[in-house]
Amino acid sequence: MVSVVERLNAWRSSGRPRKAPLSRERERGVNAAAGATSGVLTGARIDIRKVSHRFGSADDQLQVLDDVDLNVAPGEFVALLGPSGCGKSTLLRLVAGLDQPSSGDILQDGTPITEPDPSRIVVFQDPTLYPWRRVWDNVALGLQARGILAQERHRVDEALRRVGLETFARAFPHQLSGGMAQRVALARALVNDPRLLVLDEPLGKLDSLTRLAMQSDLVDLWQRSRFSALLVTHDVEEALFLAQRVIIFSQRPARITAQIRVDLPYPRHRGDPRLTGLRHEALRHLGLDASW
Repeated sequence: MVSVVERLNAWRSSGRPRKAPLSRERERGVNAAAGATSGVLTGARIDIRKVSHRFGSADDQLQVLDDVDLNVAPGEFVALLGPSGCGKSTLLRLVAGLDQPSSGDILQDGTPITEPDPSRIVVFQDPTLYPWRRVWDNVALGLQARGILAQERHRVDEALRRVGLETFARAFPHQLSGGMAQRVALARALVNDPRLLVLDEPLGKLDSLTRLAMQSDLVDLWQRSRFSALLVTHDVEEALFLAQRVIIFSQRPARITAQIRVDLPYPRHRGDPRLTGLRHEALRHLGLDASW
């Protein structure tokens, strides 16, 4: 999150990009799952077209992504699963505009992504809160970096209400629990009214009980705010509980090996036998089904 905010100072306003058309079938599915009954979806459409990425020099290259094709519909929640180190987080950085792919294209609503943008906000595993700033001031960071805090202060209060931390606005980060600190990071993202939330294992450092509660909180925020979401996680159950589609990646260099559509209504119940079946399917694609 911090790296995104630091680079926002260099962001140049270029107006709202045009939306690419959405098929009727896909639009109906997204609307139904997100609980939308009227109005226009605010989430961004993301198109990842034949993206490959390499690190290192021409003589000593490490390929981490290989010909990845993936679309995220407006308002859709998509989770990425795969072996550790296969390139999932690298793909998130490319979508966020923090890096450029070695080959291929990534577009938001038909416009190439070439740099960070306030419409795409990253939430990392570590909340990365500034310890000397109170909760309110940490949440306000994005608006301050964009030079619009003076006229948009109410958005900070609203973001804190959305994550249930309005009474902790004057607290310092060291006074918060791990779950509360991550909710501050979510509020810092939501204050920018993102059209795409890029989630890089945001619940990975939380204890198991807090993580379960935060998963439900995240679904609630997504349904109410109707942004698009792209999540990296190593937790199969978390991916199936949160997402409408789960994308399975191979070992590095990452290729998409399977897609699982989770056609279950929200709120989901962890004991649902249909989720159990989907978990076995995901583990089979990951080569881990023998122990279940």
